Amino acid sequence: MTPAPTNPFHFGDLALDESFTDRAAELKALKADIRNGQNVAVIAPRRYGKSSLVRRAIRDLTRRGVLVAEVDLMKTPTKAKLAAKLARAIHTDIASTLFKAKDALRVFANLRITPTITLDPDEGTYSFTFAAYQAEEDLDATLERLLELPAQLAAERGKTVALFFDEFQGVVGIDPRLPALMRAVFQEQPQVAHVYAGSKRDMMRRLFTDEHEPFYKSARVLELGPIDPAHFEGFVRERFAATEKGIANAAAAGILAITRGHPHATQELAYALWEEVPHGFTATEDDLARALASVLRSENAHFTLLWQNASRAQRLVLQALAAEPGRPLGTEYRTRYGLPPASTVQRALEALVGNELVERRDDGSYAIAEPFLTEWVVRHGS
Repeated sequence: MTPAPTNPFHFGDLALDESFTDRAAELKALKADIRNGQNVAVIAPRRYGKSSLVRRAIRDLTRRGVLVAEVDLMKTPTKAKLAAKLARAIHTDIASTLFKAKDALRVFANLRITPTITLDPDEGTYSFTFAAYQAEEDLDATLERLLELPAQLAAERGKTVALFFDEFQGVVGIDPRLPALMRAVFQEQPQVAHVYAGSKRDMMRRLFTDEHEPFYKSARVLELGPIDPAHFEGFVRERFAATEKGIANAAAAGILAITRGHPHATQELAYALWEEVPHGFTATEDDLARALASVLRSENAHFTLLWQNASRAQRLVLQALAAEPGRPLGTEYRTRYGLPPASTVQRALEALVGNELVERRDDGSYAIAEPFLTEWVVRHGS
C-alpha cells in the first residue's frame, strides 16, 4: 500500500531542501562571498528566513570542501560561554576535519586559559568549559586566540574557512568592548569570510553602517525582505501538486494576500490549508478561511498575552495599523482612527517597534510585522 504523502510545508524549523523557496539571487551571492572571503552582514526580522538562507549556503559549500564554524550569540551571554561555544565550533567544524582526533585538540594548547574538555561517549563529541571567574584580561586573550585560530588553520592547510555568527547583535550585550576586539582580529583575516546574521535591524544597521562603530564598512550588508508573492504563489502550487492535491487560483492568491510574502507565515498558512484538503481534492477559498481560523486559534494565547501587555495607546495604534498600514504620526491618519496626540503615538510606536510587533518601512510608513497578528487584531482587538 502506498503511504499517504506528508505535508510539504514546514515552519518553525529551518527551511532546507524542498522547503527552501526563492532567495536564489541572495543564495548565489552569499555563496560567492563566502568562497571569496568576503564578510557579509545578513539582516532580517525574525522568521524571515535569514538562518535558513545562511545554513543553506553553508550546506552547499561544505559539500565542496569549505569549512564553516558557527556560533549562536543568543546562547553565549558571557565571554566565558562565548569562548566555550567558539572552541567547540572550531574543534567540531574545522579542526576535526583537518586533523586526527588527538591532534585536533592540540590546536587549543596555547590558550591563555586552559579549558575543561569533556567527551560525550554516546555522541563522540567534545564540549569545552572556561571558568567564568577568570581575570578579564585572560578571558580577552583567550578569546582573541580562539578568533585567530580559523585563519591560522586555513592558511596552514590551504582551506577556505568561514565563521558564522547568528544573532550577532548580541555581541554588544556580552561586552561593549567585544566588537572592537573582534574587529581588530578579523581585519587581519582577508582570507576568512565572516558572516554576521541578526534580527534586531536597528542594532545591526548601526553596527555595520555607523562610522563610530568598529565594524563600520567591514561587511557587505544584505537585508532580506518578504519573498516576492508571485514566486511564493508558484512554490505553493508546486508543493500542492507534488503531493497530489490541487489549489484553486483564488485560494493560492488568498494565501499571499494575507501573508504578503512573509516566509514563516506563508509556510504556516499553506501547511494548515494542505491539512484541510483530502487527498486528490482541490483547496478552495472556503478551505483557506478554515485554515486561517485554525492558525489564529493556535496563536490566540500568544496574541492575547501581547494584547494584555500592550498599553492603551499601543492597542489603538495596532488597531489602526491592522486597518491601514501607514503613517500614524500624521494628523489626518490620527484623526481618521481616533489616535491620541502625536507625542503619545510616537512613544507607542517606539515600544511596538522595539518589541518587533511593528516594523518601520523604508518609505517611513509603519505596518504590523506579523501577518497573523494583523488578522487577530481585526477579529479580537476591540
